[in-house]
Amino acid sequence: MADRIPLVYLHAVEPGKYLAFYPAFVTQDEPAMLRFWVQVDDVASVAADQAGGGHAISEEEADARRSYITSTVRRRLHQATFRQRVLRAYREMCALCRLRHTELLDAAHITPDIEEEGEPVVPNGLSLCKLHHAAFDNFFFTVTPDYRIEVRPSILAESDGPMLVIGLQDINGSLIQLPTRASQRPDIARLEKRLEIFRAAS
Repeated sequence: MADRIPLVYLHAVEPGKYLAFYPAFVTQDEPAMLRFWVQVDDVASVAADQAGGGHAISEEEADARRSYITSTVRRRLHQATFRQRVLRAYREMCALCRLRHTELLDAAHITPDIEEEGEPVVPNGLSLCKLHHAAFDNFFFTVTPDYRIEVRPSILAESDGPMLVIGLQDINGSLIQLPTRASQRPDIARLEKRLEIFRAAS
């Protein structure tokens, strides 16, 4: 901490899988409590500071920069952890089409994460392929409190290619695939609130 030596911060998202962030610095410690604080910084700015090049950065600017970068990293950690937990709960498949290629799967928020109630917890998530995630976020469909898919009437009335038919129109009224554990299933209250918004927008 005294010498400002950079560290690599490894955050476990599940056993054997980590996100790495560099450079990270110890900014404060409490030896008696066996704890310390770590803050992530910006590689390019640190390199410029160490080389003595670039424009001078005031301490206030540096603190603001570090706070911004650390808060950005914190969001990324939450997102990555949320995705891993949701995909595991849904047995690594899309809850709608059962696609099992994890590279094409996302964890969709029922209550958006920008809202105060949008916590990164499994009951606030759905495992969706990228197509269905985008359609869900744009209210092409929703999931009702009894776990059925409700497609927007205007989408059902559309005439388009086979992807629209297979991807959305044919699954209207179907039950989604649910996590085995009841505690991990979509929260009913969140689904009810989203259904109200969905129907108002339709």
